Amino acid sequence: MERLHWVRHRCQRLLVGDLGQGWYSLYARHSPQSGSVKRRTVFARHGPHQHECKALSKNYGGNAIRTTKYTLLTFIPVNLFQQFHRVANLYFLFLALLNWIPVVEAFQKEITMIPLLLVLTVTAVKDGLEDYRRYLFDRKVNNTVARVFCGSQKTYIEQFWKDVRVGDFIRLSCNEIIPADMVLLYSSDPRGVCYIETANLDGETNLKQRQVVSGLPPQEEEFTPETFRGRIECENPNNDLSRFRGYIEHSGGVRVGLHSGNLLLRSCTVRNTETVVGIVVYAGHDTKAMMNNSGPRYKRSKLERNLNTDILWCVLFLIIMCLIAAVGHGLWLKDLEESIFQVDTDTPPALAGFYVFWTMIIVLQVMIPISLYVSIEIVKLGQIYFIHNDLDLYSEEQDSRIQCRALNITEDLGQIQYLFSDKTGTLTENKMVFRRCSIYGIEYPHEENARRLEVYESEGGEAAGRSVTLKSGVSGKSLSCRSLSCNRSSVSLHTLADEEEEEEEQLSNHVNTRTSAFSSRMAKEVVPDPELVRKLSCLRSSVLCGSACSPEMLSSQELTSITDFFLALAICNSVVVSSPTQPRHVVPEARTPLRSLEEIKQMFQRLSFSALSPSQNKGSPRSFASRLFIRGKTGSLTFPPTPNATDSPQGGKADLSVLDSPTKEEEVKALEAATWEEDEDFMESKTRPDGDLQATPPTGDEDDAVDNLLYEAESPDEAALVHAARAYRCTLRGRSAEGLVVDLPGIGSLAVQLLHVLPFDSNRKRMSVVVRHPLTGQVVVYSKGADSVIMDLAERPEGVEHSQEMYRHIREQTQKHLDAYAREGLRTLCITKKVLEEGEYEAWLKRHVLAESSIETRDELLLESAQRLETNLTLLGTTGIVDRLQEEVPETIDALQRASIKVWVLTGDKQETAVNITRACKLIKDDDCVLVANCDSKDACATLLEDLKLEVKCGEGSRTDSISSSSHDAAQYILVIDGRTLDWVLQEELQDSFLELSRRCKAVICCRSTPLQKSQVVRLMRDQLGVMTLAVGDGANDVSMIQVADVGVGISGQEGMQAVMSSDFAVSRFKHLRKLLLVHGHWCYSRLTNMVLYFIYKNMMYVNLLFWYQFFCGFSGSTMTNSWVLILFNLIFTSVPPLIYGIMDQNTPPELLTRLPELYHTAQTPKVYAPYMFWITVLDAFYQSLVCFFLPYCAYAGSDVGVLSFGSPINTSALFIILLHQVIESNTLTWIHMVVLLISGGLYFTFVLLFSIICITCNPPTNPLGVETHQMSQAVFYAVCAITTVTALLPRLFLRALHRTLFPATTAAQTDLAATENYRRKMRCWNAKHSGANRVPVCADNPAMEPSVA
Repeated sequence: MERLHWVRHRCQRLLVGDLGQGWYSLYARHSPQSGSVKRRTVFARHGPHQHECKALSKNYGGNAIRTTKYTLLTFIPVNLFQQFHRVANLYFLFLALLNWIPVVEAFQKEITMIPLLLVLTVTAVKDGLEDYRRYLFDRKVNNTVARVFCGSQKTYIEQFWKDVRVGDFIRLSCNEIIPADMVLLYSSDPRGVCYIETANLDGETNLKQRQVVSGLPPQEEEFTPETFRGRIECENPNNDLSRFRGYIEHSGGVRVGLHSGNLLLRSCTVRNTETVVGIVVYAGHDTKAMMNNSGPRYKRSKLERNLNTDILWCVLFLIIMCLIAAVGHGLWLKDLEESIFQVDTDTPPALAGFYVFWTMIIVLQVMIPISLYVSIEIVKLGQIYFIHNDLDLYSEEQDSRIQCRALNITEDLGQIQYLFSDKTGTLTENKMVFRRCSIYGIEYPHEENARRLEVYESEGGEAAGRSVTLKSGVSGKSLSCRSLSCNRSSVSLHTLADEEEEEEEQLSNHVNTRTSAFSSRMAKEVVPDPELVRKLSCLRSSVLCGSACSPEMLSSQELTSITDFFLALAICNSVVVSSPTQPRHVVPEARTPLRSLEEIKQMFQRLSFSALSPSQNKGSPRSFASRLFIRGKTGSLTFPPTPNATDSPQGGKADLSVLDSPTKEEEVKALEAATWEEDEDFMESKTRPDGDLQATPPTGDEDDAVDNLLYEAESPDEAALVHAARAYRCTLRGRSAEGLVVDLPGIGSLAVQLLHVLPFDSNRKRMSVVVRHPLTGQVVVYSKGADSVIMDLAERPEGVEHSQEMYRHIREQTQKHLDAYAREGLRTLCITKKVLEEGEYEAWLKRHVLAESSIETRDELLLESAQRLETNLTLLGTTGIVDRLQEEVPETIDALQRASIKVWVLTGDKQETAVNITRACKLIKDDDCVLVANCDSKDACATLLEDLKLEVKCGEGSRTDSISSSSHDAAQYILVIDGRTLDWVLQEELQDSFLELSRRCKAVICCRSTPLQKSQVVRLMRDQLGVMTLAVGDGANDVSMIQVADVGVGISGQEGMQAVMSSDFAVSRFKHLRKLLLVHGHWCYSRLTNMVLYFIYKNMMYVNLLFWYQFFCGFSGSTMTNSWVLILFNLIFTSVPPLIYGIMDQNTPPELLTRLPELYHTAQTPKVYAPYMFWITVLDAFYQSLVCFFLPYCAYAGSDVGVLSFGSPINTSALFIILLHQVIESNTLTWIHMVVLLISGGLYFTFVLLFSIICITCNPPTNPLGVETHQMSQAVFYAVCAITTVTALLPRLFLRALHRTLFPATTAAQTDLAATENYRRKMRCWNAKHSGANRVPVCADNPAMEPSVA
């Protein structure tokens, strides 16, 4: 019954429409189970719960997808139903039906159907071809083969994707695409890890790690689906790609939480894993991939909204004309005594006038331009074609061109008034390079590293600084595991040693093609700071020394902070490690330490790693030697289980005592010498004595392995920090779900047990990892994040006054360094640690497990759990990362501001960094006044806004006399506002004050703003000021503001494709906005506005000819031309030239538009498409119609010419006037324009001549036979047409010339200025080329002087 109700509801939706996004979206939104229950229960189809699965599966859809709108049976009715949603089509359908009524019939019944049938047919063919392409794609996808478990055969068999159902077990291999959303139950990787590539969903080519559900049998055993007895309870289908809530209840009743890390999404690709098995939970249109497939974006442009107003005016004119005709016909009949015409005298005049009203509606139907809407769509497609193929908008580095994802707002590009831009990745490269750091309150400037970056800057960074992404330069396709053999892909940290040679041999052909995301040469070649290297060398030598090597300056606390700092940089991330000859998760195991275990024990006992945290000395690993280091080539890397309440009472602790045996003096000296020599070699490998850059040379097989490691990070920040740690020999060598392998300087490889990863989110603004320290065995939390939150979470120790003073000093110095980094424009991150006691960790772990198993409130509970853990953090230090500006950003911003576009920067970075970057962008100039708004309360914010408004008003008044308000170089105000203050000003009480202040400022910089705040700011300016807005960004945090803005632009940069997928236009560089807006936006808007006005003009001009004739035929609705010409005149004969004009016209050359951005503002709505332009067009149409009608009338007055003969020169003159009017309005005339004009005229003459020769009864009651042939044989016909055409067009030519003479437009003046500048530039070049001792230079300021050759 529920299914029946759903089908009925679906049919109702079909009847009322809402098919704009296809059948699949309708299905997804009205799934029968989506509104009735809050959870979905899944059982295995082949197992002990088959009956429950069969009962539940009735409510779940299959895996077949259908993105088509139509079938063979439904195409005609559904397509017609959709097309008649347009009011224009309904209007012409009404006229066609009206003409079938005999008392109001104006033409033959078939003729009035022609315009409507032609438009409907063209649109139906276009829709049918598009839908057929979708059908072919659906068929290909649905018939893809997957291996599905068959209960009767007890094995996996091949089935089509369309036959997969919820509850099926699916077995996949490497490089296979996932057919449905599945919960991962088995992976051939012994760790239960599976890697997937999500490029088909979000465009990101870096691998994502997925984990098998916990509580299942060991992964060494083959998964047997028939023994699976679990029950899955999960949330209903939704489109959130990053969220999955639910739990799996095992046969014993134990529930294990499910999360997004357990879900394999449809359309993703399995990588680096030989075999995986999963159970389907969402299929077909319920999958997240399909629910995110909403089809092309649709926005209504501002021009379309204005066009609706003009169409209403046309309707009003039509009604007025018909009313005049109706009243005139009634009065004519009333005063008629003896008629020489055939008139129905039995009909009362009032009723006859009523009939004539509807007859005139049919006769004057072309007043409403039915072809205008179709023409606009065709023109926009042509404009998009030229934008898409503009080589100036092509990025050779990324091998990408501009993408036009919204097909109907091209003209809005020419009306932008406010531009809202993200900073990182939009204005900057988003290619992060480690610049400097501060540890333990001590700043390390890395001067050699700074000089290295300057070298890259001077070289342009083209070759050296280019980021290498996971794309082929030839094909642009992903080069991940698809090109790699997966025969050994299950080889992991456990089983590498015996198969290294075989792997290298198999993959030798792919060594040169494997690359790493965010791993440019500039990012990898970090030059260490010598002082920091010296201190790390003290760490090595302290193994055998009785004290630190620099007792006067270096303490054990500082060594502890340095070691933990670089360890945090190496492990607090989600970086995937691989090498050119190995899959991403196949990395070397922990190697034999450089020092013996006893030496490491002695060193860390001396260093006392508990110096800053009172709880750090309360834990050590049991079986330290057996658990950490594995000697031998074929040993396996294992991680101990997480301690819990069932472990030993000691919590897994062991004693780390100092060995009694003393170290020989010779061994000490030898070790110190080796250590210093190693450090010197290390530094020399980074820089030559003369300061030139030099890559680190390999010194052996192990060095080769380390140097060839590839890091694939989710963000460039992570990659930069990992490379920085690697520069100090703290190298991340491997990662698995349970642990990591890290090389520490002077120690060697260590296995770090990874307990939990608390990923970064925009609420917490930080990321943390919970690990068991490889040397102390303690549970340690390493965190990194924004200083605005980390500094507040840092502990304030209680106890010894000396410790408090020391920690306070560290905080103060670190804050000073943070502020200095921000002033330099560096991105800053704070690094912290926290040591947990075993009891504290176990208590947190219990609540965290409950949060993970929750369904409805999982995200909230996990956020609370993370916040509970990330408190009382110990500050280790901070990093400064440089992010270079993209090329031509200052020039682009300057051009946009000269075009009267206000540029705002909305960023999540701190205030000092944002201000520094905007100064580098020339958004803030030296003489600009910067207003800072940082408030802690709403009242203080209100007061500050009033003060700032008063300051701005006073400043504007004082500059009025000396500086012109239109001067672009005048000093202006810049408002800088932080996120907390932004919360206050976005409230309704303060919005007006903020709007008034921001309107008076040249630019606004919003710092520390969240994604929600970004969208709120854009919406506020768009709605309250009524301005056209454009938002540009490159990351997922910019999606909300991109979607809110009138025009959204995505940057296809380093942070995936979320912004691009949500945008209307996608470019690869910020500089492309300059030409996209100033050139293509200017052209598109100018073309479409003039084309719309031209359509209104030509339709109104031709309709007026018919209206003037009614004064001479008793307002009877008769016409002086045959009905075929009347219908086809605007539909065919004069419809093509406007299309060519709308696609190809260039009112200003592109070079001039780029050089003079002020032209962009002059072409916007107040200048081109103002209301008065509509009325000027109407008056011109009335004048030309009067000339076109009454000049032939006067020429043929008193003659015996027939009605059709009288109408022939009128139609011909109208054709010439309309076509030549287009020539006058065109700014560009090419051979294409001329060919189209000749074809339009040729079609008209060909049609009327053939019609006059062969047609006898085509236009009853009149007979057109021989009319046109006779008229075109008379000289008076051509004289009348010529005089009429010239007389009609002469005023337009005269007024245009007079206006340009008396009132030279800004465009003309600027054009002359550009010509003068171009002349001066050529003269300077000529003088430089022909300069000599005996030659007088040509005056560049005098165009009259010609260069002469001596």
